[in-house]
Amino acid sequence: MIHFYYHPTPNPAKVALFLEETGLPYQLIPIDTGKGEQHAPDFLRINPNAKVPAIVDTTAVGGTAKRVFDSTAILLYLSNKTGQFLGAEADRPELLSWLMFIASGLGPFCGQAAYFQHGATEKLPFAINRFRREVQRHYAVLERHLEGRDFMVGDAYTIADMSAWGWLDKAPRV
Repeated sequence: MIHFYYHPTPNPAKVALFLEETGLPYQLIPIDTGKGEQHAPDFLRINPNAKVPAIVDTTAVGGTAKRVFDSTAILLYLSNKTGQFLGAEADRPELLSWLMFIASGLGPFCGQAAYFQHGATEKLPFAINRFRREVQRHYAVLERHLEGRDFMVGDAYTIADMSAWGWLDKAPRV
């Protein structure tokens, strides 16, 4: 059983999509980040970085429960566990590159753009414009890459598509 620590935001949504696509059994455990539940000692033992998503796999290899945190790490872990959505072996370098592009670029810039536009108590035009420009640049990179393609990598639906979807779905708000 996968214990899935979740809040309805883009990164947990990627993992939810994977779990639903594969049909892996999981138990959803809501974490209300608006109330600061991600800072509770019990959750910090699962993710010391106090972020969702996180999972605990009680059926991990070796027979002991394993924690995995960060959406990209979870997608890679679950893909390796199930053998699903990794695409062709020959496409793996490209898959990893796009996963890291999303994890280290698109995702953080989208998160900061949304925060400074919608969450910050003080509206800082420099920060809003900075993050908005970077989000636009990252979306343009994706748009160019996807032109004439059905999938992020190769000719199969992979965890790269799932990872991008988490933020593409939220583009209007970002």
